[in-house]
Amino acid sequence: MYSLEIGPLLASFRRAIQFQPCHSLSPANPRGYLSPQILWRPTNPSTRPETRKRPELTRTRTPELRLEEVAVTTGEEDEDAVLDLKSKLYRFDKEANQWKERGAGTVKLLKHKDTGKIRLVMRQSKTLKICANHFVKPGMAVQEHVGNEKSCVWNARDFADGELKDELFCIRFASIENCKLFMQKFNEVAESEAEKEESKDASETAGLLEKLTVEETKTEEKVKTEVEAEEKKKSEPEKADEEKKTEEAAPST
Repeated sequence: MYSLEIGPLLASFRRAIQFQPCHSLSPANPRGYLSPQILWRPTNPSTRPETRKRPELTRTRTPELRLEEVAVTTGEEDEDAVLDLKSKLYRFDKEANQWKERGAGTVKLLKHKDTGKIRLVMRQSKTLKICANHFVKPGMAVQEHVGNEKSCVWNARDFADGELKDELFCIRFASIENCKLFMQKFNEVAESEAEKEESKDASETAGLLEKLTVEETKTEEKVKTEVEAEEKKKSEPEKADEEKKTEEAAPST
């Protein structure tokens, strides 16, 4: 009688309890089971997870980011490139008594559209930092570096660091042809600048001489007029005396 009443209760209890295996064994849990979890669900359908109301999701639009084009000025807008070659630049450090790399990039000879002056500008290829920036002036010359046909050297007053400095540069190209082309163009520009300066000096001296001759003629004319005025002043009293003498002689006759 007792076994018939307890049997259905044990069967329902076994269905409601589930054991989960555990990966770690211990003396307290030799079979590797966790504490039983009773698989019980409430009978109220409103509290079931399937019938719960989910929170409404509201979509928010992120504002569109519009980038405006910014005009970048390099200072080369009013200049035309006479020469443009890839190279690597070095400067001689007097204190360390050795060559130090200035940067690798593009060297340019730029001619100004209005003034006609030509300057050398070199920027690094990645950062666009200025490595060299100076005018090509009369008397400057590029010479081939001793022992290397792909390199050449020259002296200049450079303004790359924001102040004028006397620098000794050495530039190296990928080929001998580019090195010779750079030397040829640089020396041609220096010679043309020297000719321009000579012609300018000649025109200035000619203008000064012309000005001096004009001033001399003006002074000569001024002196001549002054002499004529003085002679006229001297002749006027003499004429008056002669007229007076003639008037006195007339009644006596």
